Amino acid sequence: MAPLLNVVYLAALLALLPWAAWRRLSGRRPVAALWTRFTGSVRHPPAASGAATRRIWMHGVSVGEVQLVATLAAEVAARAAAAGLSVDCVASSSTTTGLKVAERRFGPDRVFPCPLDFSWAVARTLDRVRPDLLVLGELELWPNLLAAAGRRGIPVVVVNARMSERSAAGYRRITWLVRRMLGQVSLVVARSAADGNRFTAAGAANVVVAGSMKFDGVRGDRNTPEIDRLRRMAGIHADDVVFLAGSTQDPEERLAAEAFVAACGRHPAVRLVLVPRHVERTPEIAALLDGLGLRWQPRSRLEADGPDPQCRVLLVDTTGELAAWWGTATIAFVGGSLDGRRGGQNMLEPAAYGAAVACGPHTGNFHDEVAVLRTADAVEVVADGAALTAFVARCLAEPAWAAERGRRAAAAVAAGRGATPLTARLLLEQLGKTGKNPCMDGGSCRVGPGPR
Repeated sequence: MAPLLNVVYLAALLALLPWAAWRRLSGRRPVAALWTRFTGSVRHPPAASGAATRRIWMHGVSVGEVQLVATLAAEVAARAAAAGLSVDCVASSSTTTGLKVAERRFGPDRVFPCPLDFSWAVARTLDRVRPDLLVLGELELWPNLLAAAGRRGIPVVVVNARMSERSAAGYRRITWLVRRMLGQVSLVVARSAADGNRFTAAGAANVVVAGSMKFDGVRGDRNTPEIDRLRRMAGIHADDVVFLAGSTQDPEERLAAEAFVAACGRHPAVRLVLVPRHVERTPEIAALLDGLGLRWQPRSRLEADGPDPQCRVLLVDTTGELAAWWGTATIAFVGGSLDGRRGGQNMLEPAAYGAAVACGPHTGNFHDEVAVLRTADAVEVVADGAALTAFVARCLAEPAWAAERGRRAAAAVAAGRGATPLTARLLLEQLGKTGKNPCMDGGSCRVGPGPR
């Protein structure tokens, strides 16, 4: 099967090369490390500290998944250390932004681009990384990678596993391939019962429902040094009301800016912070702000120039800071959710900080998380720019109403925590089943609290 897949992949790659070249030459976000991923010539991670050290390869396709597995890695390391074990976690990603975040969370020498699913690329990567366990974030199933891990006796675990009804319907068209792939997965740790049932129906033999790890991966403390540094750098004062639109895509920046323009005449304390999903769109958004006659500053110039006291709009043209910027927000709009093409972004981040949160109606990537917030009446679903403008206006006119929604949002996130400790325990159990982990007598590691 691998030779046929290689031919199909190669044809697809050749067809996409002009697009990849155009992205690089046009200044857009480039395809990450294409040659390295094609050949599998990743650098060797540092040698393990001892013969008993176990290595876990964790993969997150982009920023959100990388942050999720980084939180999981920290929990695994803490539990392993408490049990007297030595565990070394390394990470991969498939995007430039994901790799940058992974380097900050894991360290540059423990991060590498995930190979493309050519048989030679995955074989060379496995030979160099030499993992004892492969952990895939959410839904990253690739036939050659799974087959190569199986031949080496490396258990594979899918964590925070999600499968939408749309994905399940697509997989039913290639049932023979999906069952073959899931047959090589040792454990699926699903984020919800619905996801778990879909994985079981698709052929997964071992499924555990743990809840969404995204509840654990978000912060909730506004009084951290990092958030305080951003406030001071941007000149945000205690009486300012920050309206932050994050992970935005076209045309969401325009809609957020129009909501700000509609509000700022009546509420001079309001400030707008825009954090686009893709930083390479900065020139386009800058032109939009200029066209609206708004005075604005780029985040990249704050440290050199200091905050402009006459400026009420900040455009964050850097990557990796959104989680902290959410901690400055009183009112939050989570992008990628208005046009029906992208499936939304993580609204749990601003919710954990107690912001009054809005998002569009298209949040399929976060269906269960949105359902939790909606049940708590802690998120406003806005259908268009007019609804977003009305939401911002109400938050400013009725601050007690906005504060109560924020309080409910933070409480809903706090109540949803707990999936990461359970998932970490399950990963250590998988390591124990290989017979090399001294703490796993009987195949069970019960370090710290068990399942909720």
